[in-house]
This record gives sequence, C-alpha cells and structure tokens, in this order.
Amino acid sequence: MAIDLSQRAEVRALTELTRDFIASEVLPIEDAHRGDITAAGGDQLRVKLQQAARDAGVFAPHAPVEYGGHGLGMAERAPIFEAAGYSLFGPLALNIAAPDEGNVHLLAEVANPQQKSEFLEPLARGEIRSAFAMTEPSPGAGSDPSALTTRAVRCDGGWRISGRKWFITGADGADLFIIMARTAGEPGQRGGATMFLASGDTPGIRLVRHIDTLDKSMIGGHCELVFDDVFVPDSAVLGTVDHGFEHAQVRLGPARMTHVMRWLGAARRGHDVAVAHVAERHGFGSRLGDLGMTQKMIADNEIDIAATRALMLQACWELDSGAAAANSTSIAKAFAAEAIFRIVDRSVQMCGGLGVSEDLPLARLSREVRPFRIYDGPSEVHRWAIAKRVVSAAKRAQRSGE
Repeated sequence: MAIDLSQRAEVRALTELTRDFIASEVLPIEDAHRGDITAAGGDQLRVKLQQAARDAGVFAPHAPVEYGGHGLGMAERAPIFEAAGYSLFGPLALNIAAPDEGNVHLLAEVANPQQKSEFLEPLARGEIRSAFAMTEPSPGAGSDPSALTTRAVRCDGGWRISGRKWFITGADGADLFIIMARTAGEPGQRGGATMFLASGDTPGIRLVRHIDTLDKSMIGGHCELVFDDVFVPDSAVLGTVDHGFEHAQVRLGPARMTHVMRWLGAARRGHDVAVAHVAERHGFGSRLGDLGMTQKMIADNEIDIAATRALMLQACWELDSGAAAANSTSIAKAFAAEAIFRIVDRSVQMCGGLGVSEDLPLARLSREVRPFRIYDGPSEVHRWAIAKRVVSAAKRAQRSGE
C-alpha cells in the first residue's frame, strides 16, 4: 500500500496563510524586542497578536471547532505549528504556545461538560491563560513524577492542597492552574495522583519568584509557587481521583510533539539566515557557501531538519491512530531536541561573529532552543525509557520461548 504524506488542500492553505502572517505581523515585533516577550509587552502584546491571528484566519488550528479553532489532528497541525514557530512569538500569536496548547488538548480529552464550559472554552479562545503545575523542588516530582510530594486532603465539600512547585511555565498571570497533587500513597510510589482545576485568584496560591532562565519568549515566565492549604471543591477534580498520572499521559505525548513542531520552525529560521549569509559572504577567494566545510554544515542541517520532521510525523500518525505512542514520542523528542540545537549551533558557526551578535536572530534562537533538551523530559530520561521498553520486550520474548 502506498504511503501518502500529502496534506489536505485546506491544511496547505492554512500553512501558507500562517507563513505570510508570521512574516508580516510577528517577526518584526520579535526582532524589534530581541525575542524578549516581557520587553515586547507581555499580555498586552498577546491580546494584540491573537486578534491579528483571528483576523488572518490562522488562530487556534488545534482547538475544537466549537470553541473557535480549526480542530486539526496531530499530523495536520505539524506544518502549521512549524510555520508559526519560525518566529519565537508565533506560537503565542496563534494560541498554540506551551503550556496553553497542551492544556487545551488535555481539557478537550478529560474535562467534563461543565469544566469545558468554564475553562476549556475561554482558554481555547485566548480569553485566559493557564499553567500546568506538576514539577517540584527536590526531593519532589521532576523527571520522575512518582516523587510527587504536593498533597491534596479531603475536607468538607472538596479538597485542600498544600505543596511547593517550581519551573511552572506561564504561572505569572495565569487565570487557570491544573495542579497535580498526591491523594493516595507516598512519594516514590506509582499512582495516587489527582489533577485539580483552580482559578488563578484562588486564595492560598502564592507566586514566590520568577526563576531566571536562558529563554525569554515564554509569557508568564517559569515560576516557583506555594500552594498553602488551597481549597478546591469536588467539582475541581479533573478526571478521576487517584488517576492523575494516567490522565496526564493524554497531554504529555502530544505536547512533546507540538514542542518539536514549534522548535523545528525556529531551527529552520536559523538555518535560512545562515544559508543566506554564506551565499553572499566572501572569504578565502570564494563565497563561504562554496567552501567544503560550510557545505558540510549546510548538508548536516538539512539532514537534521528532514530526520526530525520524519520522526515527529511518525509519532503524530500513531497518536492520530489512537495509540499511546510512548516510544515513538520519546524517540522523536530526544532526537529533535538535540538535532534542533545542532541546527542552530551550526548556523551560528557559519555566521561567525555575526552569529553571536544581536545583528542576527541566531544568538537568541540558540538560547531559546537549548532548554528543550531538558523541558518535557531530559534526553537522558527518554533514552532510559526507550532502552527499558526494549529490554522488557526482550525479556518477555525469552520467557515466552522457554
């Protein structure tokens, strides 16, 4: 049977519209503020750009149609998210930036009708922002979510949540928090977690500080929070009590792939900038682009772009087919995070001194893509998970043959 990698005409058209919108409306703002979303205007800029995206017909390609989106599946999102990611501010403009994009996906799959009306609809429409509060300081949950220490205890009419979280993206100014808390068991034990929905103004939620990081394009920063005896009603439970980790898997695999889509767009911009530079810059008796060492870097970038896109689309196909796609998303994420950094790093190298200056966007792209090797699971954790699955499969095969 033939393998069809083509996209529907509607998706191709939306991709082209997105490219045009990013080039005309978004890149000039990013460049003027050197990729710093706070300096560019923060939430005020978000509102302005999202209205412009609505006017251009490119807003919320991922969101359910009934909430103003285009309702596209994972594979169909890929070229549009990549086109948006060509600018660091592009995903924000289309309302497909982390963590809101992943939270829209989670709520669409897990929330009950009342929760969809109260939280999903305004989030999908860009009327509010959100944060996903799971990561904790040591010895709490990080790459190992089973270490979760934040607790939720039953009380009259609901739950009281206490704990500390950090590296919570978008927390400053978030109107909605999805909080992962332990409702059963002890840290280190699998299971026993529950997800809760809480408005940003809920008493007891306290922002401690912004954690200063390399990247500057994430609205709301990466923050440390304290949940001090936060009361939420029973209606705030997202999904089923004690099954929060299972429900979170609905979000994690797709969110890894949409990260890949967006950052691949950023890497492609870096590559385009470098190729344009070496095609005209002279040195050593010829254009830099005619030198063998430069051509090797260009070719390696092209290979990394193509391989990243292929691995990501394989994982998206599995997700669209209803599979968990745990292995394929881990493979694609680990490869992409490192390949994307290599693409940008080679692009810096090709541009020499200009590459590390603010005259070109490469320095800011380098600082923005580097954390992706840590966010959404460090490369080492994904490699461990991949190897563990392979070894487990071999052991099962050996036992079945005995």
